[in-house]
Amino acid sequence: MSLATSTTLMLPGPEGIRYPHTLNQPGAWTKPERPISSRNVYAAAHVIPLMSAENTPGAPADLDWTATLGYRHELWSWGLGVADAMDTAQRGMGLDWASTKALIAKSSAEAASVVRNAPAALQGKTVRDLISCGVGTDQLDPATLEPGEAGLAAVKAAYLEQLEVVEAAGAKTIIMCSRALARVARNAGDYLTLYSHLLEQSTEPVILHWLGTMFDPALEGYWGSSDVSVATGTFLELIRTHAHKVDGVKVSLLDAGHEKQLRAALPTGVRLYTGDDFNYPELIRGDGQRHSDALLGIFAAIYPAASTALQAIDAGDTARGYEILASTQELGRHIFSAPTFYYKTGIAFLAWLNGHQSGFQMAGGLHSGRSLPHLAKTFALADTAGLLHDPDEAARRMGTLLLAGGIK
Repeated sequence: MSLATSTTLMLPGPEGIRYPHTLNQPGAWTKPERPISSRNVYAAAHVIPLMSAENTPGAPADLDWTATLGYRHELWSWGLGVADAMDTAQRGMGLDWASTKALIAKSSAEAASVVRNAPAALQGKTVRDLISCGVGTDQLDPATLEPGEAGLAAVKAAYLEQLEVVEAAGAKTIIMCSRALARVARNAGDYLTLYSHLLEQSTEPVILHWLGTMFDPALEGYWGSSDVSVATGTFLELIRTHAHKVDGVKVSLLDAGHEKQLRAALPTGVRLYTGDDFNYPELIRGDGQRHSDALLGIFAAIYPAASTALQAIDAGDTARGYEILASTQELGRHIFSAPTFYYKTGIAFLAWLNGHQSGFQMAGGLHSGRSLPHLAKTFALADTAGLLHDPDEAARRMGTLLLAGGIK
């Protein structure tokens, strides 16, 4: 193939100018021999469709369950928990509620099987440690709802239906932001009333998820205000009132300063699970007094490095852990670059490069969400970070993608 030698691939740049990239060796990552303990972490996993399915926009999700569940076992084997049925799994962007319900049940059952036969790296972990699942309202079409009591009642019923599904599966609950609620809520009081009811109905402490508009523009004005400081006040009021029902909060606003301020304001015992895929190294490292735990989509892409870094932190070498995480930061910022909601494409792309799915496809046609130059840079940055498990095979796959894209 003219595109590559055994060590070099010619990649397309954003201006149409090709450049050579010489491949590196994989990083010296190590699987844990004991449970990771210094940080609570979940990697938000993606879903893998059947390659022969009708993976086009609007088509029902048709998943390859063997590959999808196999990817979760891969994450568990590195000592990480899995956050499932989240935005990384294409909630609201290709994964319908029927498929989501099946995903929650199947992933939770697999987590239970891992707990029953736990390897040394997971000894003592519970199902809730291994699997957390999103509760939302995507049974509803927000466009059909009007602000007011009827709309709020529909949103509450949808949330409660999903809460029952997740709790029945045995997973930890993550209460996700709702496009439908953003449409029907009239003020901060509507958010407080509805979320308070959900927390009262939950049987175990939950994770509250605050997703920013860079991930989903339909969430503008969440918590009753487009002013982040005002919205934060409402968020904290909810948490302080129901602290015994809040395991932690996942904040995905890509603002490290805001996260540190929120982290310091949380009640004792409530965790801050960073969802900041730009600034995670410093937030997980912490400031010597406080640190963030993690619930991150980028961890599904960098999990060998993430696990090795957390093992170093466990061993007391926080500087080494930070160094490892920082070595992946440029990749994370690229994958999550604007338009950020297409970050899922990069996660699936790396899974394909590393042999975890047989083709580069996504439910709902989302594999078309990034350009060839963007994917080429993802490839190069992943290789530089030591995250291509078999660089030669990854280069072969990248070469076939370039050829299919008309780059000869």
